[in-house]
Amino acid sequence: MTITAQMVKELRDKTGAGMMDAKKALVEAEGDMEKAQEVLRQKGIASAAKKMDRIAAEGRVESYVDANGGAMIEVNCETDFVAKNEEFVNLTKGLAQHVEESKPADVDALLAIHCEKCGKIIADALKEKIASIGEKITVRRFVRYEGNVATYVHNGKIGVLLNTDNKNDELTNDLCLHIASCAPQFVTRAEIPQSVIDEETRIEMGKEDLLKKPEQIRAKIVEGRINKLMAERCLLDQPFVKDPSMTIAQLIEGKLSVKAFTRYELGEGLEKRQDNFAEEVMNQIKG
Repeated sequence: MTITAQMVKELRDKTGAGMMDAKKALVEAEGDMEKAQEVLRQKGIASAAKKMDRIAAEGRVESYVDANGGAMIEVNCETDFVAKNEEFVNLTKGLAQHVEESKPADVDALLAIHCEKCGKIIADALKEKIASIGEKITVRRFVRYEGNVATYVHNGKIGVLLNTDNKNDELTNDLCLHIASCAPQFVTRAEIPQSVIDEETRIEMGKEDLLKKPEQIRAKIVEGRINKLMAERCLLDQPFVKDPSMTIAQLIEGKLSVKAFTRYELGEGLEKRQDNFAEEVMNQIKG
């Protein structure tokens, strides 16, 4: 029996299996859709689709830098136990390398890349990993810079990718450590959107300790507070974590300029799992 592309697509939609796995299952089942699904279930591949509605807020941040630039990626899974698994660690590192070398525009483009090493589309390879590891795995986000790039990743939980105009390994390493520790949001004050400043000003103006002060004095106090608050968010205005007597601007003056940076903190903004370990074990036993 001829296995058509439409049949493969239908089986993939029903099971979440990769294209090649779906085709092989249909061939083995001689085109019988139900038998093909059973084949995939027996191989543990169809189970990947069932895992995709779970919460995945654990995982790893990894980076990869070469002579042309660098990339950083966050890949999520369900438990910290899997995040520390060598198979998952290698998967995340490999995906970071793919981002740097293939330069995909977004996550969908990354998942559509053919991996020469494994001989499969990355999305299909990822589904196989889901089946073998036993947890939902998602590529959440990545960033890539060209040129002089430095990076620092702390235990897979916090990652920094830094883009500068000059190469200075010692200094850029210090900058990455500082960004990881102090979490600036912008390089300079000029990058802060006016909407952010306006919102913070509104909040400060409404604080109880200022309500009884004359309008003119209140405005001046708020201006000072906002300037301080915005400085805390800007990399160049922050005191250097290793030597607070100087700012980052003073540290790098005449040596290099920071073009851009990105700081990832694993799982930030994601819903966390509420299951405890005992419940997790029981859930797995129950299937």
